[in-house]
Amino acid sequence: MNSPEILAQGTSRRTVLKLAGAMGLASAFAATLAACSSSDSGSAAGSASKTIEAGMSYPLSTGFDPMTSSGATPMAANLHVFEGLTELHPATRERYNALAAADPKKIDEKTYEVSIREGATFHNGNKVTAEDVAYSFERVLDPANAALFAQFIPFIDKVTAKDASTVTIKLKYATPLLADRLSVVKVVPKAVASADQKAFDAAPIGTGPYKLISATKDDKIVFERFDAYNGPMPAKASGMTWYLLSDAAARVSAVESGRVQVIEDVPYLDMDRLKATATVESVQSFGLMFLMFNCKAKPFDDVRVRQAFQYAVDRESIITKALLGNATPATSYVQKEHPNYHEASTVYSYDADKAASLLKEAGVTSLKVELLTTDTAWVKDVAPLIIETWNKLPGVEVTLRSLQSGALYADNVDKGTYQIVAAPGDPSVFGQDMDLLLSWFYRGAVWPQKRFFWSDTAEYKQVQTLLDTAAQATDTAKAQETWNQIVDIVAEQAPLYPLFHRKLPTAWKADQLTGFKPLPTTGLSFEGVGRA
Repeated sequence: MNSPEILAQGTSRRTVLKLAGAMGLASAFAATLAACSSSDSGSAAGSASKTIEAGMSYPLSTGFDPMTSSGATPMAANLHVFEGLTELHPATRERYNALAAADPKKIDEKTYEVSIREGATFHNGNKVTAEDVAYSFERVLDPANAALFAQFIPFIDKVTAKDASTVTIKLKYATPLLADRLSVVKVVPKAVASADQKAFDAAPIGTGPYKLISATKDDKIVFERFDAYNGPMPAKASGMTWYLLSDAAARVSAVESGRVQVIEDVPYLDMDRLKATATVESVQSFGLMFLMFNCKAKPFDDVRVRQAFQYAVDRESIITKALLGNATPATSYVQKEHPNYHEASTVYSYDADKAASLLKEAGVTSLKVELLTTDTAWVKDVAPLIIETWNKLPGVEVTLRSLQSGALYADNVDKGTYQIVAAPGDPSVFGQDMDLLLSWFYRGAVWPQKRFFWSDTAEYKQVQTLLDTAAQATDTAKAQETWNQIVDIVAEQAPLYPLFHRKLPTAWKADQLTGFKPLPTTGLSFEGVGRA
């Protein structure tokens, strides 16, 4: 991403500016903190006294406030620092109760109660209260905050404190999604987060198994075990140091030399070599590379032009040459392995003649296009192969510009001053269910209205209705049928649609880490992981 591949920088320009200021605070905050040592000085013994060292591919592109954070690395950090009432295990995606003492208790079709885990405390020592939980939901649901994750819980009307340790959740409509979706809202201390959001964004305080000690942009993030944690996922190491190694060669060198025990985003060219000294596994993911068109800019307001550029991409060749086979061409919005996979009614297999015919039908005879991409290493490998085939189209001339994600979105996408963007995205870090994955790019205003400018179309309105219908469906067959309709619409219209779904390669020292599993999402998780 060089910013969040996870969410493809799912923030508004206003939020990006907020976060930029917060990261300045983060640097200042980090400068005031002592560096974390390689082992803690407490009473822990043996492997529990060792730290985990990891090499991260992506920088600190946003702050850590879980209401607004969208960067891949801060998002991964937050999985260790914060908890929701429920959580989804990063590797297995199975739900478990985190801050919740038990599953939500149903009072009636639209009312639930959740009790807080007894003895849960924040990293500053304060007890977690129902007021903190209610506030955490309130700030996400408040439209004024433009929270990234409100679109994942459109069915929640309000959350209030019933007593000191119980919250009442009122729904707008009944839905089977509630228990899983509680995981997207991380619980924060009301007194701290409401007093100074920017400071909280830079120096987060949660209830998770690790405390964030320091975060230095382009250097490292240091964590320490939270000894007062009493939840289901206690830290098994005394701390963690995540080195921010956006340079691929530096990550490979770090794991080969033993500086770190694990790296994410292994360069495809280095996978075989690393197998001599580490365990290497490439896991199929939802994580995609998409084409996004500015649908208010001619000629991309014409669906035939968008389709032409999709048909003119030779996905198989790109996957073979640039990714060494570590991806699958998109035949749907989700990967074939997804339990709700449905082959789209429109599949964009490489067809240069059809692309040329569609452009002719649309009256496009001469077109100069600039493709904008993120400067992530593998994206930079893919992009030239995309424009190579596009430049073979009659009358089409395409140039390429790669930018850091923050600049790409804040200075171009969010201003509407672009034609086509090719970028990575992966909201599956929040969950794998179809409603969540579709909602990220197609529900509400963030992407359809403010990014690819598709919200004034009849198809957009139809998708919103279908999303609401599926979210309320208690019949799984009916929900699947509705999601299939949405997939067919977004595939045909292609305002934003995937080229392929990646396999995510991770390398780790199996003799030095216990319980480690590579993830089917961007990032690394050390829940239940210790040092051997």
